[in-house]
Amino acid sequence: MVKPGDVGLKREIGLIGATWASETSIIGSGWLFGSFLAASAVGGAAVLDWIIAGVIIIILALIHAELGGMYPVAGGTARFPHLAFGGIAGTSFGFFSWLQAVTVAPIECFAVIQYLAVYSWSKGLYNSTTGNITHWGFFWTIIIMAAMTGFNFLAMKLFNRVQSTITWWKVVIPVATIIILFTKFHSHNFTAGGGFMPHGVTTEDLLKAIPGASIVFSYLGFEQADQLAGEVKNPQRTLPLAIIIAVSLGTLIYCLLQVVFIGAVPPSLLGHGFAGISSSSNIAIAPFWGVAVASGLGLWAWFLRVDAFISPFGTGMVYETSTSRVGYGLSRNHYFPSMFQKVDKNGVPWFSLIMAFVFGLIFLLPFPSWHSLVNLVTSASVLMYAGAPLALGAFRNRLPDADRPYRLQGAIVIAPLAFILANLVIYWSGFETVWKLGVCLVIGYILILMHFSDNPTAPRLEWKRSSWIFAYLLGMGVISWVGQYGPQNTGRLPFGYDFGVVAVFSLAIYYWAQYSALPRNEIEELIEAQAAPAPEETAEPAAA
Repeated sequence: MVKPGDVGLKREIGLIGATWASETSIIGSGWLFGSFLAASAVGGAAVLDWIIAGVIIIILALIHAELGGMYPVAGGTARFPHLAFGGIAGTSFGFFSWLQAVTVAPIECFAVIQYLAVYSWSKGLYNSTTGNITHWGFFWTIIIMAAMTGFNFLAMKLFNRVQSTITWWKVVIPVATIIILFTKFHSHNFTAGGGFMPHGVTTEDLLKAIPGASIVFSYLGFEQADQLAGEVKNPQRTLPLAIIIAVSLGTLIYCLLQVVFIGAVPPSLLGHGFAGISSSSNIAIAPFWGVAVASGLGLWAWFLRVDAFISPFGTGMVYETSTSRVGYGLSRNHYFPSMFQKVDKNGVPWFSLIMAFVFGLIFLLPFPSWHSLVNLVTSASVLMYAGAPLALGAFRNRLPDADRPYRLQGAIVIAPLAFILANLVIYWSGFETVWKLGVCLVIGYILILMHFSDNPTAPRLEWKRSSWIFAYLLGMGVISWVGQYGPQNTGRLPFGYDFGVVAVFSLAIYYWAQYSALPRNEIEELIEAQAAPAPEETAEPAAA
């Protein structure tokens, strides 16, 4: 069977490089802030949130592992729904994918600036009272983003070496932090504030913290190996392994980081529980650094200061990479202008990379802090992930004999379950996040459809087959509005019943989408249209 391919990209990434591409995205600024935010929200019960979120992400990752092995193409998360459902689904999930990718680099820059606030000379960059960066902070954020983009112009083989070195550091420092903070462990901290779940904390709060305390955001990035699939050697074997290894390691590290963070905070600071820690304190501004200083670990606090630059910078770099590849993939689908396919002599999609930088800057303006942008990115990412179980179900039904180097066992149950879980995370994000995401989606639809209007190569828009998409997006908005998670929600749907409504609605959309998927011959036509030309035909475009 013909497989889709890419033009101009070079397969130079091995198993370690692909694993580290996902791992460096998982271990980013989330590890610097997530443990404090989760503990502040739900106390010792934060450990449960990391486990719940880890299970959800692992299920979604296994689905991406099968898809990435089947169709190893650049920007895979943006292209799987296109192959399964056609133009409108491809436009929708492709834009979700691009939106979440383009906004992560600014978030990582914010993290660098916020951690710098612990230095006396950098007080003018970050306002600890408002939690926002200042005008000078914006200026240095732009400089850092420009540096992230500049590194991406290196040939992939050289870039991969730089990124691999950074990722080794990014993994070693959190692991060493776990070991060192265990020497300052206070087990009774887990009941600070009135119990394992402090006074006033409910099950509703526990679930809200999964997206709200940046836990899901911290796990984001496992799909990076899929986004770089067009540059991975032996991708059918490498991609599934890379994704599974990266997610398993990331889940273990994050769960242990939460345990040691709770245990290492000096008990004298927890008279009112973790929620009582002042927002202007060192622990609130730079959590692990603040804990290390408060615990008398001055030397290790210095290493954490250095890591506060390296970890976010490494994650921002690889997200600039993936954004450019998603843009490339969307152009291959004819959703974005053909300029996004232009690659330089090193195989770098240079125009798409520059646009990733430009649009990343645009998102800096309305979201002036790390936390203000996190919820939007989390929901956009989970929307992107939701397309994978839909595509997996469609490929299993329409292409049962396709080559699957990694075959997910129990997919008939796991795929709809994954779709339910993804929608629950979106629901828990709250209506304020959902409606803001809706505004972004409307703007994206308008821009893409404007491109379609004068593009003779644009894919067919299967309106009848795609009506489920609009019902899905509108339905999630309505459920969020009448549900229990806000602000700006009405709360008319009682807690407990709301989960059942989300689950039933998700199953209805899932099976509606399966019924509406393209027939086998049309899927094969789309795959054929994206098959890579013979080497002699690609020589000229690759040098463009």
